[in-house]
Amino acid sequence: MRIFDPHIHMSSRTTDDYAAMHAAGVRALVEPAFWLGQPRTNVGSFTDYFDALVGWEPFRASQFGIAHHCTIALNPKEANDPRCVPVLDLLPRYLEKDGVVAVGEIGYDSMTEAEDKAFAAQLALAIAHDLPALVHTPHRDKAAGTERSIAVVRESGIAPGRVVLDHLNEVTVRTAKESGCWLGFSIYPDTKMDEDRMVAILREYGTERVLVNSAADWGKSDPLKTRRTGDAMLAAGFTEDDVDRVLWRNPVEFYGQSGRLALDSESPDAEFAGNSILRGARK
Repeated sequence: MRIFDPHIHMSSRTTDDYAAMHAAGVRALVEPAFWLGQPRTNVGSFTDYFDALVGWEPFRASQFGIAHHCTIALNPKEANDPRCVPVLDLLPRYLEKDGVVAVGEIGYDSMTEAEDKAFAAQLALAIAHDLPALVHTPHRDKAAGTERSIAVVRESGIAPGRVVLDHLNEVTVRTAKESGCWLGFSIYPDTKMDEDRMVAILREYGTERVLVNSAADWGKSDPLKTRRTGDAMLAAGFTEDDVDRVLWRNPVEFYGQSGRLALDSESPDAEFAGNSILRGARK
C-alpha cells in the first residue's frame, strides 16, 4: 500500500514517526503552514517557520525515504492578530519556492471580518501564483462555515477543482461535493473523523476527489491514520485500486496541479517508482 498523506504537520512529530510512517507505506506528504500552538508575536516568527518548511523539514523527511512538500499561508486563527497580518506581504516570496504546492491553510476559525479579508487575499494569491488552495473549514459551526467558505471561493474566481475543503464530516460532505471542490477528511483518534466513519462516507459518496489525511499535530493525533483508513477500506470490501486512488492517486492529482510535486521515479523503492511529477512541470 503506497500512501501520500496530503495534510500532516510533521514539524510537531519525531523522527520515530517518520520511520513508522515509511514502514506503513507513506512515501510522500504535504505539510500545511498552521498555528504554532501559542501566539506568534511578529512576522519574523513566520519567516523562520516558513524557512523550516521549505528547508529543514524536507531534509528530515528525505532521511526516511519520504518526499516532503508544504503549503504556505497565514492561517485563519492568526489572521485575527494585527501583529501577524503583515505576513500577507511576505507570502509571495515563499509561494514561488520549490516544494510549495498550494496556498494553505486558509479559511475560517471564528468567521470574523479579519478572517474574511485574509481568506480573500490569499485566494487571490493562489490565482496569481497558479497554485491550488487548501481551505480549513472551522471546527465550530462547521455547516455555516463550510457554506461561507464555498461562497468566498466562488467570489474569488478560482476554479473549484483547484480547491480542497478540509476537515469535512458527515454534516458538510454533501454541500462540499456539490460545490465542485475537492473533499478533505482528517482522521483523528478522538475528534474529527475516524476510519469507520470515513469508510461509510466513501461508500455513500465514492472515491472521486477525496483526500484522506492524518493532520497529525502537537495534540492527540496519529500519523498512521492514513494507513489505518486504507486497512479499514480493504476490510469493508473496497479494492486495492480503490485504496490506491484515495491514498495515492487523488493527492497526486490535486497537488500535481502546482507542477511542483517531486516524486522520485528513480527511487529504489518499487512502490515509489513510476509516479514522478517533477518540479517545474506545471500543468
